[in-house]
Amino acid sequence: MDPLGARSQFVEVQNLPTWDQPQGVQDEVDRKSQLTEEDDQLANQLNSLESPFPFRQDINSKIVLFNGDVALLNCTAIVNTSNETLTDKNPVSDSIHRYAGPELRDELLKLKGCRTGEAKMTEGFNLAARFIIHTVGPKYKAKYRTAAESSLYSCYRNVMQLSKEHAMASVGLCVVSTVKRAYPLEDATHIALRTVRRFLENHGENIETVVFAVSDVEEPVYRKLMPLYYPCSIKEEKISLPFLPADIGNAEGEPVVPERQIRIAEKPGNLEDDSGDDSLDSDLGLVGSHAFARMEGDVDKQRKLILQGQMSEAAQHKQHQRNYNRWLCRARAEDLSDIAALKALYQTGVDLCGRTVMVVVGRNIPVTIIDMEKALLYFIHVMDHITVKEYVMVYFHTLTAEHNHLDTDFLKKLYDIVDAKFKKNLRAFYFVHPTFRTKVSTWFFTTFSVSGLKEKVHHIENLQQLFTCILPEEIDIPPFVLEYDTRVSIQYFTPLQFMGGGKSFPSD
Repeated sequence: MDPLGARSQFVEVQNLPTWDQPQGVQDEVDRKSQLTEEDDQLANQLNSLESPFPFRQDINSKIVLFNGDVALLNCTAIVNTSNETLTDKNPVSDSIHRYAGPELRDELLKLKGCRTGEAKMTEGFNLAARFIIHTVGPKYKAKYRTAAESSLYSCYRNVMQLSKEHAMASVGLCVVSTVKRAYPLEDATHIALRTVRRFLENHGENIETVVFAVSDVEEPVYRKLMPLYYPCSIKEEKISLPFLPADIGNAEGEPVVPERQIRIAEKPGNLEDDSGDDSLDSDLGLVGSHAFARMEGDVDKQRKLILQGQMSEAAQHKQHQRNYNRWLCRARAEDLSDIAALKALYQTGVDLCGRTVMVVVGRNIPVTIIDMEKALLYFIHVMDHITVKEYVMVYFHTLTAEHNHLDTDFLKKLYDIVDAKFKKNLRAFYFVHPTFRTKVSTWFFTTFSVSGLKEKVHHIENLQQLFTCILPEEIDIPPFVLEYDTRVSIQYFTPLQFMGGGKSFPSD
């Protein structure tokens, strides 16, 4: 309250709609429009799978998404994001200091700083909130991504832990990763949402409300990702399942680093004698449940067995999965912006069967110049979440010359590395405007190099043929492809048809 009892600008948390309630008419319309008939089919297919973040109305009723200033929230504590000396100048911190008054600055001097990932608490002074929890987010660099993820997790975890220890009923969370610290917003949002979710599951019985306070820029990202971690129905839970990232953290939401995990075998050995008494079986069972009892043998020895063809199919599959996970971790850690800038791989609409369409533009891949290993990492990074369900590829070979003609050795390496879901869920691969050389290379590649791909490859001579599988409005076609197709396939088009023949790709 302001002096003389005048109503202040502070926001009462209990008056804000929680995540289990519609946030307005438009929000309900948007949510329903996302659950299409296609989603119904997908949900049916996923019914047998269990989500790591199941629908929990009790948790959703504690969550609030608030577009506004965290400093204005009238709750037990709010969060301030700062630097190691607790003197950072950013919109969140500046607002908190402005409303809290000069006493806050004096109090922060007594704390003598705060290390990255830690959280420290002060009074709220003139704020409506009783306490302020100060935390320091990490500075983000792609090559130190693992450390940054762990530090950001620690920020949210320590904030929530302080809330629990001091029996706080409500806490207002700002977005800890500031622009200055360069943490990618979407990646940071995943960590924030899942860390809070796991804490509420495991330790949040006395916490009544958690408010995610966001800006206009941050709100669309939070609204997009919140259904993954806080689904509002069993249906939404199932539909969100394929869009969860590969790393969803451990039971507390902490990022998992595969390289640090102990390699575990399913069956370390078989007991030849099953005639032992029950007590002995029980003791062996207890021993076998310990991590060290299930460690695999020499990894180099296993690789030698693979080369000699002596390893079981199950063991080979596990070895391949570990290898792919290493590639995926690298893909998520490296800076691949130079590859992304080529605009050689992108997602567009769906085909006539409702399957996601991915486009590869051959002319935009300068194979003699770029680092092809980085190109492979970028492909894995983009495609990993796409391939959890059926998809098709469209490869525009149009005007592809010697300097950007993909080598079959590279394709073979790619095919050997990618996860089984890439191969299983690929339903069609369309080569548009293939040359004679391309057709011959494709035949050799699918006949002698890989198995199970030949029947999925289709050579498309013109766009008219492609449009029998994918509607024009469902695929973004580079302008040079449209121009070339007009010249070589004019007999298939009238000017009126051509004008509606596909959307234009944003830039060459």
